[in-house]
Amino acid sequence: MTKRMELVLFGLFAVVTLFQTGLGGVGVEGKATVEQMTKTGEMIRNVCIGKLKVAEDLVNMLGDKQFPDNKELKCYVNCIFEMMQVVKKGKLNYDAAMKQIDTIMPDELAEPMRIALNACRTASDGIKNNCDASYAIAQCVAKNNPKFVFP
Repeated sequence: MTKRMELVLFGLFAVVTLFQTGLGGVGVEGKATVEQMTKTGEMIRNVCIGKLKVAEDLVNMLGDKQFPDNKELKCYVNCIFEMMQVVKKGKLNYDAAMKQIDTIMPDELAEPMRIALNACRTASDGIKNNCDASYAIAQCVAKNNPKFVFP
């Protein structure tokens, strides 16, 4: 699977943002289409990159499970998670994340993500900075999900 396809598939996880605001349609059986995933993933990525002025080469490292210690990159991850409504104030919104997985992710990606989220429910406990907390969640999910991808 190419990096581009992996990013597209992760965008599936993010497309719920559009559904919640009424801007997107639903594909077969309630799952998002590849086109919807691509557009939503790119939209969220571009918003967060623009907002935080993070270098795109750093952002691309996340998809390779590389997590450099960089403040802007940590806040980029927090921005992505907040836009997807899976993190609130640095804490994993577990129920919302699971609902999104069940609603829009293809089965082959959904199960590894469910397992990773279960393992990472408390990854941000005790971390006060929201960016650091989101980064800890992302690192945990990457470690526990062999199919990890990030926009």
